[in-house]
Amino acid sequence: MIEKRTVCVLGGTGFVGRHLVGELTKVGYFVRVLSRKRERHRELLVLPGVSVINANVYNSKELNRHLAGVSIVINLVGILNQRGHNNSFNVSHIELTEKIIAACKKNNIRRLLHMSALNADAEKGASKYLKSKGVAENLAHDAQGINVTSFRPSVIFGPDDDFFNRFASLLKITPSIFPLACPKSKFAPVYIGDVVSCFVKAINNQNTYGQRYELCGPEVYSLKQLVEFTASQIGVKRRVVGLGHGLSNLQACVLELLPTKPFSRDNYKSLQVDSICDEAFPAIFNTIPKSVEAVMPKYLALKNSRGRYYDYRANARRN
Repeated sequence: MIEKRTVCVLGGTGFVGRHLVGELTKVGYFVRVLSRKRERHRELLVLPGVSVINANVYNSKELNRHLAGVSIVINLVGILNQRGHNNSFNVSHIELTEKIIAACKKNNIRRLLHMSALNADAEKGASKYLKSKGVAENLAHDAQGINVTSFRPSVIFGPDDDFFNRFASLLKITPSIFPLACPKSKFAPVYIGDVVSCFVKAINNQNTYGQRYELCGPEVYSLKQLVEFTASQIGVKRRVVGLGHGLSNLQACVLELLPTKPFSRDNYKSLQVDSICDEAFPAIFNTIPKSVEAVMPKYLALKNSRGRYYDYRANARRN
């Protein structure tokens, strides 16, 4: 049984954060989540041992104040596209990491787990996103007096992910042909449960101090294969047409002008490097990673009208 300590999860209201917070409470930690809009996250508010606090993590004074009494900090904050201005990668990845390090030192916090990204590289990153992630990762590991472990996952999948669910939604509203940028880009999707397990297991394992772990699932797929798999699981017939480099870049130029920015030129650059691991899943975590086929069919089936019908009937029988 672990000593009951307090973990502060930054980015705790996101996809990875919600799963991680739940797992931390299961193994006995008190968890503090900082959010600008506390009331929007009822799924966290009802968890025992979780405090969701209204705070702006980018404000150094607020960050320092709310890290008081914390033993471990987990930084999950990240953005895939720049918002509002061309400096938001630096603000969200680099400057925030600097503030977290300063707040940890001020509050005598000696344990930091940091979410990075596969292919993050401060100098050779293929995109602004990957370069900023690389700089932030290096800053964390260079911090004196703090034991840091960082994780570099491929695309993370799960029941409420932003990858399969986004493509499922797009496929349903697209006519018979689905134009796909960068169709040959390679991924080794890793299951959210496996990622969360690694974070939890690393907290008290001194052998993970100073280490940077790449996290990938057991299989490698092209982006086109993953989109076609999604279409088959949600029961829609779409011809997925891969675009060449020129048209892929053009699609990025157009889509990044939309308010939701579903795809950008920086995303396009990131996709020029395959998101796959050089080695097997880190043995230190004693985890056999789950495959996409083992997890996603039952969740994607709910995107199918027939799947939603059966789910409704199952729920009705329980009531």
